[in-house]
Amino acid sequence: MNLVDRAKNILLKPKQEWAVIAAEPHTVQDLYTGYVMILAAIPAVASFIGFSIIGISTFMGSYRWPITTGITHMILQYVLNLGWVYVLALIIDALAPNFGGEKNFMQALKVSAFSPTAMWLAGIFSIIPAIAILGIVGLYSLYLLYVGLPRTMKSPEQQSMPYTIVVIVLGVVVFVIGGAVAGAVTTMGAIGSAVATGQAAPITGTVNLGNGASVDLDKLRAAGQQAEAQMKAQREGGANKVVLIDPERLKAMLPDSVAGAARTDVSATTASAAGFGASNAQATYQNGGAQITLKVTDLGAAGSFAAMASAVSAHSEEHTANGYKKVSTEGGMLTTEKYDNQSRSGEYSIIVANRFSIEADGSGVDMGALKAAVAAVGPDRVASLAHG
Repeated sequence: MNLVDRAKNILLKPKQEWAVIAAEPHTVQDLYTGYVMILAAIPAVASFIGFSIIGISTFMGSYRWPITTGITHMILQYVLNLGWVYVLALIIDALAPNFGGEKNFMQALKVSAFSPTAMWLAGIFSIIPAIAILGIVGLYSLYLLYVGLPRTMKSPEQQSMPYTIVVIVLGVVVFVIGGAVAGAVTTMGAIGSAVATGQAAPITGTVNLGNGASVDLDKLRAAGQQAEAQMKAQREGGANKVVLIDPERLKAMLPDSVAGAARTDVSATTASAAGFGASNAQATYQNGGAQITLKVTDLGAAGSFAAMASAVSAHSEEHTANGYKKVSTEGGMLTTEKYDNQSRSGEYSIIVANRFSIEADGSGVDMGALKAAVAAVGPDRVASLAHG
């Protein structure tokens, strides 16, 4: 496999190239070392150069990320992309029979390894933050996924669109669960599985990632195995299969008012396929110029990946002239918060019981109001839903 020819061919003549790829013999190790690990480095390195070396210019002036922050971000982004490829392959493989395809993990890994080609190459635009928006051309990878699924997983052409949509939705859910720090470290577990498949010696112990973050690799590996077992249970059924909470029950947990703001509207939705999906309830609260949107989401079986966050001890905090962004693991829960002092807007979210997300975002309010909104839902009440 010639990397340059492969990248060029899959971009310019994807239908023909996917047919070639489907017939090729590959291993987890050669897909990673010969392709994924090289191309996935492009957006990570480009972002580091763009944000820590060249810098960002706005109408309020120019600034750069500290070098240590940039390096940490680069490493975590890179590891996240590597692991996401593996997890996406598990999803593609698990869903195949539901769309008339054939289960074959190596074929699924080919799809998840080669379809992001456009996205990774487009990451080069991040090297100059002012033109980073051009990275939108990376959305061409969605088309590559669409074309690749029937040719590798042997699903009917007429099933390509729904198959692609469900894979994208679940792939995004997993990516969001990963988040900035915990997500990146979570994927180290997937890479650990990939390396083990390639018959490399497993890594054990605790790894210090710097910036106050550390990973218990043994705990991470166990959580990864648990996540894989959960995916199997979703496919095959049984007592361990996770059933989504009725969104009406989630809606009932949204209070009538928060932080002095009355509830103006409320909604509940659910979506699932092949045993995977999510249910959600959200409400809007308004008081003059202040507005808060409060959401409660059951991530279902996909939440098993969030269990990997318990293997992480991390704290990351970034300050700008107008506000801050912070990611931390508190009491085993991934917590994120972001606030802009100038617009008085921000977001606050927590992952509860490795399954539920409670999130508040608003404008015209302070961070205290957003945290109070999340607390008003009752994290302990939400966690109890996991036990029926």
